Amino acid sequence: MKSIPYGRQDINQDDVEAVISTLQSDFLTQGPKVKEFEDKFAQYVGAKYALAVNNATSGLHLSVLAMNLKKGDRVITTPITFAASANCVRYAQGEVWFADIDPNTYLLSLESTRKLIESKPKGFFKGIIPVDFAGLPVNLEEFRKLANEHDLWIIEDACHAPGGYFTDSKKNKQYCGNGNYADIGVFSFHPVKHIACGEGGMLTTNSEEVYNKLALLRTHGITKENMSENHGGWFYEMQELGFNYRLTDFQSALGITQLAKNDLGVIRRNGISKTYKNAFQGKIKFQSLPEGSYNAHHLFVIEVDDRKGLYDFLKSHNIFTQIHYIPVHTLPYYKNIGYSEAELTNAENYYSKCISLPMFPSLTNEELQYVIDKVLEFIND
Repeated sequence: MKSIPYGRQDINQDDVEAVISTLQSDFLTQGPKVKEFEDKFAQYVGAKYALAVNNATSGLHLSVLAMNLKKGDRVITTPITFAASANCVRYAQGEVWFADIDPNTYLLSLESTRKLIESKPKGFFKGIIPVDFAGLPVNLEEFRKLANEHDLWIIEDACHAPGGYFTDSKKNKQYCGNGNYADIGVFSFHPVKHIACGEGGMLTTNSEEVYNKLALLRTHGITKENMSENHGGWFYEMQELGFNYRLTDFQSALGITQLAKNDLGVIRRNGISKTYKNAFQGKIKFQSLPEGSYNAHHLFVIEVDDRKGLYDFLKSHNIFTQIHYIPVHTLPYYKNIGYSEAELTNAENYYSKCISLPMFPSLTNEELQYVIDKVLEFIND
């Protein structure tokens, strides 16, 4: 069996032709393809506004700035995520506080978050960054109610979950990033994600004010709108200390063709998940699926006692898995600034057993069965 990675991009001829066409056009960056991608993405997730950026980490950084995060402000997130979900707070000189995860969904625990918030005076925290981990949507209706009780903003890290949704109390499907409960949604277009642009990200919001702030900060804080003076057609003002976090037109062209195929990709991902679950039911623990939720399945994670043994065994059979994630509070940077004593039992127990199996739309049925057979061979040995 050839090498099987845990994830990979799926680039077809239509993607190649879209990029070539854009490379041969008048604009390589700051052109019409970026706006087209933004408009189509906003429509896809059901948000009023979308803003393309050069990667999701930049998007998270812009998001906390748009929420007016200041030095010393405190934000709650999950320890089971990529470090960028927490690092964005540190970029703005804020303080990260971690709540524990639910041991079955692996998502940020509403109960743990509530307990943490209520242990401090009102106003102690400024916001929450829940993560749609592995593609499973956080129930943001519940988090919004908690946030409103304590005057907190919400940034939804939806990098794993374009196409995923949860069902709210009125039986309405709430798609990840639609802006109905979170102030901003953040998506990633890294090659192993659903939509591959090489690098790239998208921010979504239903607030015109927030969108305008994000757009200003994305491009150096420079604008030709609402200027205090105007010397002519060339003139512009730098009104904020912003950044160069733009996405190119040729990346956007790739994003447009990739986006058009995402629904089919998510269906295939769920088919792979169903096959894994049928094979592992009653034998191996995997991420639970709350009623009314649709998992976009960036990842398929299982828990096993001998995680290192399984990792090495699969690697020896050309199956390359990954671990998602090392708990953020245990990383040296965070330990060195005071997180070494954090009590996050569920997160640490999860990390000791978790392993992500191959999950991507072009995974063949033959490859999928091979992975299952090798996992069960190790478990049953």
